[in-house]
Amino acid sequence: MYAVNVRDHFMIAHSFQGEVFGPAQRLHGATYVVDLQLQRDTLDVDGVVVDIGLATQVLREELARLNFRNLDELPEFAGRNTTTEFLARAIFDRIAARIAAGALGPHALPGAGDGGLTGMRVTLNESHVAWAAYEGALPAA
Repeated sequence: MYAVNVRDHFMIAHSFQGEVFGPAQRLHGATYVVDLQLQRDTLDVDGVVVDIGLATQVLREELARLNFRNLDELPEFAGRNTTTEFLARAIFDRIAARIAAGALGPHALPGAGDGGLTGMRVTLNESHVAWAAYEGALPAA
């Protein structure tokens, strides 16, 4: 399995519901460093997993939709605890949709002639000692 990783960051505000979260029930901020790992079984015709520039651009665009936002105010997250784990999956799903739409080029499409991308992992690093991730297969286009 081949893999390429690109990294960016975003800053948000949010609060949680439930006593398990203690003081995090109050509005607070977080800065996440995000690692996007893209995977495939074989290299494409150019000898790469994916165009790193395109992967960086897509990650940046998706994070920009969340950056400097209060997640409690976003309709798509209404009634949800936007935990690190939850956000990792939300970002995974958004980027998977972009890949399926061709944002990373035709050779990245899952199931492309040369195999295309097969999997992805999104890791949100809360600090140097704590992080959460979501990893999954990418369905054939």
